[in-house]
Amino acid sequence: MYFDRRVLYTIMGIMILWGLMSYLTDINAILGLLYTIPGVLIAITFHEFAHAKAADILGDDTPRMEGRLSLNPLTHIDPIGFIMLLFAGFGWGKPVHVNPRNYNRDISVEKADAIVSIAGPAMNLILAIVFTILYFVIYKINGPVLYESSTGSIIMQMIIYIITINIGLGIFNLIPLPPLDGSKVIKPFLPYNAKTWFENNETIFYIAFVVLWITGIAGTIISPIIGAIFNGLFSLGTSIFGL
Repeated sequence: MYFDRRVLYTIMGIMILWGLMSYLTDINAILGLLYTIPGVLIAITFHEFAHAKAADILGDDTPRMEGRLSLNPLTHIDPIGFIMLLFAGFGWGKPVHVNPRNYNRDISVEKADAIVSIAGPAMNLILAIVFTILYFVIYKINGPVLYESSTGSIIMQMIIYIITINIGLGIFNLIPLPPLDGSKVIKPFLPYNAKTWFENNETIFYIAFVVLWITGIAGTIISPIIGAIFNGLFSLGTSIFGL
């Protein structure tokens, strides 16, 4: 089955324009966009770096040769994916190229691929935890005073956006549909026949992903999960820091 990606690009263009129009007509949306940018840069950069580092640890030097073992955002940002994440709520970084033949043979190639794939979402969830701790440490030390100043309030709001975006990117990428990381994470756990069928019908799953994304079903499914994780982290932080 052939899937014309020009259709996908057309849909993405429409979604970007739709999102852009909302920013042009709502000052609060523009402020939200400014708060979002640091979170997007951090989330994508560390996500792709984690993929590259995991592959490097497993013996594949392809990411190293291509300069992907870096925390420079310019190394990992895909312009279209970055714009999509800002204006459409969904995006991606520049894919990390790997050569499975270079993996060491301590584990199967399939399991190594799964480890490399899950490294990105895992990094995002770790970052969400780290920035949650940072938020509560800052708030414990001088939070009320910070919120009284515009600069302090912006900083705290940006941290919240960083937490939310990292949770969202991490959970979204765990959806087990191509081209998301989750599609490779589940492969080692599938029976042989199911795995073969999955690989032979990857285009169908790709289309299913596009449909879920365009219709908003994917967002409807994962939004409660994102909210639950965010609320769980903040409830835990409130208890630990006695706030």
